[in-house]
Amino acid sequence: MRWETVIGLETHAQLSTASKIFSGAPTAFGSPPNTQASAVDIALPGVLPVLNKGAVERAIRFGLAISATINKRSVFARKNYFYPDLPKGYQISQYEIPVVQGGSIRIVSPTRGEIDVRLTRAHLEEDAGKSLHEGLGPANHNTTGIDLNRAGTPLLEIVSEPDLRSAEEAVAYARDLHSLVVWIGICDGNMQEGSFRCDANVSVRPAGETKLRTRCEIKNLNSFRFLQHAIEFEIRRQIEVIEDGGKVEQETRLYDADRNETRSMRTKEDAQDYRYFPDPDLPPLVIDAAWIERVHAELPELPQAKRQRFEGEFGLRAADALLLTSDRDLAEYYEAVVRALGGGQKLAATWVIQHVLSALNRGNTLITACRVTAEALAGLLKQVQSNRVSGSAATRIFDAMWDGEGIQGPDSAEKLIQLYGLEQISDAGAIEKIIDEVLAASAATIAEYKSGKEKAFNSLVGKVMAATKGKANPTQVNSILRRKLGA
Repeated sequence: MRWETVIGLETHAQLSTASKIFSGAPTAFGSPPNTQASAVDIALPGVLPVLNKGAVERAIRFGLAISATINKRSVFARKNYFYPDLPKGYQISQYEIPVVQGGSIRIVSPTRGEIDVRLTRAHLEEDAGKSLHEGLGPANHNTTGIDLNRAGTPLLEIVSEPDLRSAEEAVAYARDLHSLVVWIGICDGNMQEGSFRCDANVSVRPAGETKLRTRCEIKNLNSFRFLQHAIEFEIRRQIEVIEDGGKVEQETRLYDADRNETRSMRTKEDAQDYRYFPDPDLPPLVIDAAWIERVHAELPELPQAKRQRFEGEFGLRAADALLLTSDRDLAEYYEAVVRALGGGQKLAATWVIQHVLSALNRGNTLITACRVTAEALAGLLKQVQSNRVSGSAATRIFDAMWDGEGIQGPDSAEKLIQLYGLEQISDAGAIEKIIDEVLAASAATIAEYKSGKEKAFNSLVGKVMAATKGKANPTQVNSILRRKLGA
């Protein structure tokens, strides 16, 4: 039997506010355990939550970025359940009326091309604390500690419809969502610190069937690789269960990266199990039209719009435009090069992709720490455009810039050209004289070329370039050589 996979993702994006969603406690990562948990975060008697305006504004920003509906009135509810790192016994979240409803994110599926993944909702809630199972002393390895620093940290939970059909599509969606929340400045996207993590709801059904079957939820996947591997394993597991005559049970599972498998954690709760009811300490959240308009006016150009502009106005290939808009800082660096260059969009794209990104990858460095400024790169590309330096010489100059030689400015390339004597020879008479000398000493190679061996021509070009120490203009070398050999 052929099987179809059905996947929906619930993603928790930690919002980039300086304080928590209902208290003034800080949200900084890495502080000693239990030093950032206020009385409000753990609901000590007599305290009252106060909603963080910055968290609401970030939720509005996200809703506008995905063309969703911003509910003018939304409600906070108490989601009741017991867990060691949830000291008050309930989580303040949103249930019936979220702040963001609907919307979609367009992704490129490896098998289905461009598809729109629908979003059900995005709602505000507080994070729980964290259970620590390691590093608590050699005497008792079974001890679990509770760190409540994370309790009360603002989250935007983003829930997709079950529109994804493979682990690859799920990763593509998660990557695009991650890029978007970082792009619009609502989340730092640090997956190692838990700022962006996914729960995957996975089910399988016979191909062609439209009815949704029992799903399992895989919790807290904090890397794209783990997301893909966990879903792939879960698909295989569920198919085996059904084909062996069993029944998939609705449950919550965890992914064990060491064993590359999912394992049961607990039976999956439904909404009624959480006993939602409106939080009596928080009035309904009311968002007026003026606030929405102000946030909309402050939105940056979004990745999809920028990608389309790079393809339409700049004439870039779709793959290059997609790569250059994968990160907002990278896109801004590229546009800064184009502005300083005064055009040359395709040349700039080639150099940013082939040289800048390669250098960043080798050093595992972010574009924000790029060693070659946009102005310096534009200065080098002007020399390339004017044929003052060859491609190989330009690469040498770029490497020198990257290694810190010369001043990082628009005249850095000029100084390095002078320092290393890399100016290209474009004088046709000088090049022709060197070609005559090479031809005079290459009778055998000329005979090979005239017998139809094209490689012999490349050998002659190489000899000319070697004689000029790589400085001769290669276009002129090719043209003059063809003319002389043809004669």
